[in-house]
Amino acid sequence: MKQQLLQKIESQQAVIGIVGLGYVGLPLMLRFTETGFPVVGFDVDDAKVKKLNQGESYIGHITSTEIAERRKQVVQFEDGSSMPMFFATKDYSRAAETDALILCVPTPLNMHREPDLSYVRSTTDSLLPYLRRGQVISLESTTYPGTTEEELRSRIEARGFVIGKDIFLVYSPEREDPGNPNYTTSTIPKVCGGSTNDCLEIGQALYREVVVEVVPLSSTRAAELVKLLENIYRAVNIGLVNELKIVADRMGIDIREVIDAAATKPFGFTPFYPGPGLGGHCIPIDPFYLTWKAREYGINTRFIELAGEVNTAMPHWVVGKVTDALNERGQPLKGAKILVLGLAYKKNVDDPRESPAMEIMEILRSKGVEVSYSDPHVPVFPPMRRHHFELVSVELSREALESVDCVLLITDHDAFPYEFIGAHAPLIVDTRGVYRDANPNVIKA
Repeated sequence: MKQQLLQKIESQQAVIGIVGLGYVGLPLMLRFTETGFPVVGFDVDDAKVKKLNQGESYIGHITSTEIAERRKQVVQFEDGSSMPMFFATKDYSRAAETDALILCVPTPLNMHREPDLSYVRSTTDSLLPYLRRGQVISLESTTYPGTTEEELRSRIEARGFVIGKDIFLVYSPEREDPGNPNYTTSTIPKVCGGSTNDCLEIGQALYREVVVEVVPLSSTRAAELVKLLENIYRAVNIGLVNELKIVADRMGIDIREVIDAAATKPFGFTPFYPGPGLGGHCIPIDPFYLTWKAREYGINTRFIELAGEVNTAMPHWVVGKVTDALNERGQPLKGAKILVLGLAYKKNVDDPRESPAMEIMEILRSKGVEVSYSDPHVPVFPPMRRHHFELVSVELSREALESVDCVLLITDHDAFPYEFIGAHAPLIVDTRGVYRDANPNVIKA
């Protein structure tokens, strides 16, 4: 089985199945098809499947032209058969046609901030009836150490397959950075751990075809912890600078000036910058995966949890800065009109998941504020699990800016006309350090 699968991969005759066609799965599909592999994309969302099969994209940094090109191409196999280079489906029975299945499904937290593996479990259960000998299965979703063995391996073996002989199981965490022009799916090294040595060999062969470097690890558990370390490292350092921001603010010092100066040291310092809170599907969530699992071993991750407390408190601190800024102008927070700039969790992307903007908007609304927002990347407030606003993005005209009491800058998109905003907004609370020059109408937060 191993040699047959290796030969298929190395000759690019393997059919790749990608389960979950979101911010991770769709770029991965483009990369595999770019190198000549046909891809079957699986997703439970009817609208996504329909759009993709019509050659349309629903992710800002992926163009419809790229999707349409893949849909038009046809792959010819050595046995004379052929198939489209890419198509999307909800039909999990098509998994039997694939040689590799890559799972890119969400791993959120539940309402108690505990890991929610329901998507991983349900996806695996949906695929199980259609698994066959000679396939490799890779989990890319961020999770705690032990998930691949406890959740996937146990289910696959219960179907009578032998891992490492019949089916090859690996864990290889996603490393996407949407909006970063310097790194793409192909140029970011890929970590990979296998359930057995043969599994690792297959996993390395698969990903070696599409990325610049594959970094092998001794186990799936080690690979799972790598992903958590990467994002906990960022969360802890952001928590540190967020706390220092509060101290510097009380002292009347510009923390960004301090960080920029410290960054001139050519060794021993990596700059991290403060903000209104953490956002995205990784950094706000991943630390809680490790703290939850660590309790199973009788360990309290106090350092990580403290950073989480600091970062979680940032939206409330920002609202406090807005309240103080309005009070100084004789304007109470209740009844104020506040325009939020940026709904996405980071600049130049259209992904609003876990964005601090939403938490801040909820707090402001609860205090009687009339909230609006502007974000060229998110034209309509999307349906969310925890937040709901019947809003559309406001066009940044002079009238719109002058009609509000405060503009609250949350996400520093390059598309915003900052000079124009500064000229017409009566008050700006800047959480991203865009306005560095002294200006009585700009409050740094």
